[in-house]
Amino acid sequence: MAADNKRQVGSAYERKAAEYLTGQGFQILEQNFYSRCGEIDIIAKDGRYLVFIEVKYRKDASCGSPLEAVTSQKQRRICRTAVCYCTKRGYGDRMPCRFDVVAIEGEDKVIHIKNAFDFRY
Repeated sequence: MAADNKRQVGSAYERKAAEYLTGQGFQILEQNFYSRCGEIDIIAKDGRYLVFIEVKYRKDASCGSPLEAVTSQKQRRICRTAVCYCTKRGYGDRMPCRFDVVAIEGEDKVIHIKNAFDFRY
């Protein structure tokens, strides 16, 4: 699959994840936040929490679970990027944050893991 096509597929499932989260009461603040530290798929508010969300999609289980793709290295990069986001947007260090993963399997199976991992630097 060409890189452009993979990005289009990824963007489509990130939109699907954002729609799902909105339906769950999340307020989407930003999608595809990029910084020198990395990229975060979705940043949202859930109650008092600022939530950094990684979205993973797999067509089927032949390539493994989408949850397995959020490695410890990926978690560290997301955490560093979250620090960059909070600094850039003026959030203090007292803002409660959480790291969630939304895994989409096939066309309709959405698995949302709240507080999927702790802060790692």
